[in-house]
Amino acid sequence: MTANAIVHASFTIERSYAASPSRVFAAFSDPKQKRRWFAEGEGWEVEQFDVDFRVGGHERGRFRFQGGPPITNDTVYQVIQPNERIILAYTMTINGTPLSGSLLTMEFVPEGTGTRFVFTEQGAYLDGKDAPIQREEGSRELLEALAKLLGEPANAAE
Repeated sequence: MTANAIVHASFTIERSYAASPSRVFAAFSDPKQKRRWFAEGEGWEVEQFDVDFRVGGHERGRFRFQGGPPITNDTVYQVIQPNERIILAYTMTINGTPLSGSLLTMEFVPEGTGTRFVFTEQGAYLDGKDAPIQREEGSRELLEALAKLLGEPANAAE
């Protein structure tokens, strides 16, 4: 791979949650809930996690995994339709080096008394430092952490 290679890719993850769309949406819109499932995990040290959940608002996270180099996630909320969808753009770095830029769309679709959650990422992954398969695996792990916050059984992915 050349020094300036960019891999463009998209992936979609769909899963059902027993919780209502408003409950699942709250896990994204409430900074305290989101920090629990999104930022705090085994082996992760959270140095910064600030959320301004509104259109044009920013979410900024700075993390380290097992004492490693700092990883940043900088987000700008583009579209917020309560209990229906969130569209955001985000970039990630490791030790100050850009890894990726992505557009992320999340849909909260009523399904009986629960929610069908549709997560679609369109990304540009830079210079071989990140790859779509790694991002998809990481996203699946985050959605599993969300399931635990919601009190869902493990591996309810479709």
